[in-house]
Amino acid sequence: MNPYVRERINRKLDTLADERLYQVLDYVEFLEAKYAEKAASSVNVFQRFAEGVEDKLRAGGVAVGTISETMGLLNRAVGVLNGVAEKTMSVANDVVNAAKTAAVQVGAPPSTTGTQPAPQATQTAATSTEAGALPTSSAAPSNGA
Repeated sequence: MNPYVRERINRKLDTLADERLYQVLDYVEFLEAKYAEKAASSVNVFQRFAEGVEDKLRAGGVAVGTISETMGLLNRAVGVLNGVAEKTMSVANDVVNAAKTAAVQVGAPPSTTGTQPAPQATQTAATSTEAGALPTSSAAPSNGA
């Protein structure tokens, strides 16, 4: 949207009473439904709920001042719920990343730094076998004879 037109419209809207602003909103929604060149930007579920409440109050003939106060409260609640949703997503992402990191660490090969006792024991047994001694695992069992 042309920023100069937006600014001019906002200046004109600032001069109108709330009752007239709802008429402007109705007209803009009519124009959008009839002539929109692109899809309207989507709003989250909380904002959609608040707008639905506002529409019901208007349809019920509730005073504009009451609607305005109600919407102020709902918009603050929407802000809080959006903050909670963002924090929840952040925590969920942290948990997923921690689980992925832990899974990689569990499946990772052992570190090559430091000593490796198992290969040295195997190497010692192989050296003993090469020298002619029988390894302890292949010694013949004694049956007392």
